[in-house]
Amino acid sequence: MLPRTARIRELINESPRVKTFVLDARIIAKPGQYAMVWIPGVDEKPMSISRADPLTFTVANRGPFTERLFGFKIGDNLYFRGPFGNGFVIRAVKNVLLVGGGYGVAPLRFLAETALQKRMVPTVVIGARTASDVVLEEAFKELKVKTFVATDDGTAGIKGSCVDVACSLMDKEKFNAVYSCGPEKMMVALAAECGKRGVKCQLSLERFIKCGIGVCGQCACGGLRVCHDGPVFDSRVLKGVDDFGKRTRDASGVAHDL
Repeated sequence: MLPRTARIRELINESPRVKTFVLDARIIAKPGQYAMVWIPGVDEKPMSISRADPLTFTVANRGPFTERLFGFKIGDNLYFRGPFGNGFVIRAVKNVLLVGGGYGVAPLRFLAETALQKRMVPTVVIGARTASDVVLEEAFKELKVKTFVATDDGTAGIKGSCVDVACSLMDKEKFNAVYSCGPEKMMVALAAECGKRGVKCQLSLERFIKCGIGVCGQCACGGLRVCHDGPVFDSRVLKGVDDFGKRTRDASGVAHDL
């Protein structure tokens, strides 16, 4: 798949280290899928799609590639390929709970928009370490989606984790499905709580993706190729994967503990 070119039409500073890039382009994609963003002479990296029309990425500055990306200005061109992977399976149900940890909320914005279009009722939980790390809260509120914020230190919203808040909501209200993206250990805990309550749960994994087509094995989680088989998986599938929540691979392919 050859890359497309798109002009950056808007930049939004979501937090000290998270920025939203709105492109003068659209893409036909499903929530949970990703695109490969290319900076010539630098690298190509996977980015969750946070909106399809206009094509939007919400990105954390966490390495040399994103450091360079954060230097781009309105009017500059970005190259992208996609979409890739399997996204969230959206069934015709009523109440759904979307749980995002940190910048893992990015693909949930696209999911919330799609759920509303399908006349579903999404509730969103955003988790962060502290108030300055909370991202996309206003975007969800603009959609008129019921939104809860949880911070580890209590500086914004409810003091505690997004899993704590999700459990409290599930105990008070019936949800037909839970969708989540964020730190893997957080999603392990969330999947366990959903299992206890008999609630179906889908999780979007973040791994080091290089090829995007399931060939190189860099993104492997057990026997699963996250770039091709995922990045979204049913929690019941991940329950039997030894690496889930325990081990990942770095840029050189070396496995290490999470």
